[in-house]
Amino acid sequence: MVTIADVARHAGVAPSTVSYVLTGKRSISADTKSRVRESIRALGYQPHASDRTMSAGRTNVIGLVLPLRAGTHLPAVMRFVTAAVTTARRYDMDLLLMTADDGAAGLRRAANSAQVDGFLVMDVEMDDDRVPLLRQLSKPSVLIGHPAAARGLTCVDLDFEAAGAKCVDHLADLGHRSIGFLGAPSAVYRRSTGFAHRTMNGFSAAAMRRGVAATALAVEGDHDSVLRATKALIRAHPSMTALVVHNEAALGWITTCLRAAGRQVPGDVAVVAICPDELAEQTSPLLTSVRLPAEELGRHAVDLLVAKLEGKQPPPLMLLPPRLSRRASTPDHAAHRGATG
Repeated sequence: MVTIADVARHAGVAPSTVSYVLTGKRSISADTKSRVRESIRALGYQPHASDRTMSAGRTNVIGLVLPLRAGTHLPAVMRFVTAAVTTARRYDMDLLLMTADDGAAGLRRAANSAQVDGFLVMDVEMDDDRVPLLRQLSKPSVLIGHPAAARGLTCVDLDFEAAGAKCVDHLADLGHRSIGFLGAPSAVYRRSTGFAHRTMNGFSAAAMRRGVAATALAVEGDHDSVLRATKALIRAHPSMTALVVHNEAALGWITTCLRAAGRQVPGDVAVVAICPDELAEQTSPLLTSVRLPAEELGRHAVDLLVAKLEGKQPPPLMLLPPRLSRRASTPDHAAHRGATG
């Protein structure tokens, strides 16, 4: 079994220095702390129960729980990861990325390993099986996303229901009376992932409130799937004049597939996306979008977790309001345009 003395020899410091790095009770230079932490990781050192009591479990490492499941779009989630890593470094903390889809069992193993001080949890489902354990763990956690019941948790999220509704309201205000919705891949809805479930609910509820005909479909991110879904929407509603897209992988195919189905953007179909601004600004025409604030969510999540590590108790749920930026894909006078195909 690796001991503090082994770590000290590996790092070239005194055993007391290793203890001070673990406890944070004495100021240690950044270079020395980095060497000690690297030795802890290299040797696989795990503090004994007495050491954990002494040090309050502080390793200055955050576990980022991001299971790589079917339907996960890596470029999208990496924006959250990058923001969390950058913010953690401001606190002189590192991130341990945990990508195995092990549910509560994997989380329990990580909590018992003494490798991390707390957890950031992503890909949160409405009835997530990790939630009961998160409420019980002594280690603090913050969820990026929120389950159906946030009691006893700390969650930060975009208000996705409001985002879906905002898309409908914008299009209805322009005169559109038939709106389609292309959402996340079907596997994401089967898991009842929170962001996808809430966005579609917000879209559907707003369409009913505004008296707008609406059809929503899940879609994979490849060209053929987007084309099939686009044609299915047009068959179901030949008079469809607007489309909301909540699938970053599909965005690059939208205008091409609408054109293949006999519709031009924005002449025949106005488009609103829920995505980062930079994606909306890479298409032609530029897409009106509700911004997905990945950077803010990642930053807030780390700030909240650090606050909990310091003994503070933040509110259970922080919802960021959606912000819509209008661009060329939703011009005025939509009510006077009809489908040309």
